[in-house]
Amino acid sequence: MTTVLVVDDQALIRQAVRDILGAADDLEVVGEAVNGRDAVAQAGATHPDVVLMDIRMPELDGIAATAEICADPALADTRVLILTTFEEDEYVVAALRAGASGFIGKGSEPDDIVRAVRAVHAGDALLSPTATRSLISRYLRPEPAPADRTALEHLTERELEVLVLVARGRSNDEIAAELFISPHTAKTHVNRIMTKLQVHDRAQLVIVAYETGLLTPGT
Repeated sequence: MTTVLVVDDQALIRQAVRDILGAADDLEVVGEAVNGRDAVAQAGATHPDVVLMDIRMPELDGIAATAEICADPALADTRVLILTTFEEDEYVVAALRAGASGFIGKGSEPDDIVRAVRAVHAGDALLSPTATRSLISRYLRPEPAPADRTALEHLTERELEVLVLVARGRSNDEIAAELFISPHTAKTHVNRIMTKLQVHDRAQLVIVAYETGLLTPGT
């Protein structure tokens, strides 16, 4: 059973999301939070597998709350999925840098929201089409200075290959097939890369790949 904490300042949205998730046999809503501060407190108390987080809320917004949750060692296994109407690049990049594992719009179909929660819990990065376009457009803009690749210095050639494929959205099975290695070896490479780069999930690997210039849109 995958446990979920629903965070939104609107009661109707919380109830709608609870109903959507409650219809799935493998998902359980273990709490609701009305703002970011409440979300941090409840996450610490319930240790959910996934926090379904809104962005714009009083007291503490969703991005700041995401950063606090993802920085808490006691919540290392908790993943944050942003559910919002705001999928512009400033929010996408900020949320991913804060540690969010995915982005999905509130206008998504119920089945898509359920699949998103499952995917994030499984360790996959998930971005809605709008969020993906926003992320790519951020890195299509001219930068004032060359990308800094210092963060990649400790990665092997094979790990750099794997990082590129992760950033392109490949699953471990797809990476294994493309590099002619086993899925277990692919997973081991991904875990080692995350350890070396000090990130906790695949979504943040995407950010690193773009920010260091290892991967550029269209390549």
